[in-house]
Amino acid sequence: MGDGFPDDDRDDDRDDGLDDDGFDGFDEEFDDDGFDDGGLEGGDDDQDHAGGPVAKPTELLALDSVTAELFATLRRWFDVPATVTLDLAEVDSAVAELGDPQMVAALAMRKLQALNLLATPGVRTTTDVVVAIVNDLERAMVQAPNMWLKRQAAATDWDRAFAAMEAGDVEGLEEAPVEADEVDPEVERFRTLHGALHDAMFAVIELSRGEIREFE
Repeated sequence: MGDGFPDDDRDDDRDDGLDDDGFDGFDEEFDDDGFDDGGLEGGDDDQDHAGGPVAKPTELLALDSVTAELFATLRRWFDVPATVTLDLAEVDSAVAELGDPQMVAALAMRKLQALNLLATPGVRTTTDVVVAIVNDLERAMVQAPNMWLKRQAAATDWDRAFAAMEAGDVEGLEEAPVEADEVDPEVERFRTLHGALHDAMFAVIELSRGEIREFE
């Protein structure tokens, strides 16, 4: 019964110039458009991005020495002992401890130990871990110089210090600030090292391209 369409056998016998998918020559054209099975031509970076661990950026590897110096500085500034005890008796037991500059420094030193480990070549870490630790350190790194200066001022015998200055005894003051608005050299060095933590974090974020990546 006629349905307005040619019979199947007539359609099969007719060469309509189309491939099986109905697009003559389209496969060859598509192969030349800059795409391959892996994405764009020359897209090795994208293939690497989809693969395993990424090599740690130099900024993160540099934290090996940066964290070591910050660690030593905090110990010296706040006389942090080799062992620190935490009060876990009650959930609010830490109220007094967390306001103690020495304890603040000690907890920051623990974070620096962790960051130092993550900066070690071959030790695997991830984007979120690096970002979390640097963020955890931020408040302590900002406060430490001011806390140290206040601690120094409180511990100074000013009468004796002024008497020594009048007598011309300036030993140890060669690198001390001269002007009131001049930054202490130790504080300036500490802030430079603090900035290196930010550099490492942003380098990791940039390589991660908006994803959580693994670094080695």
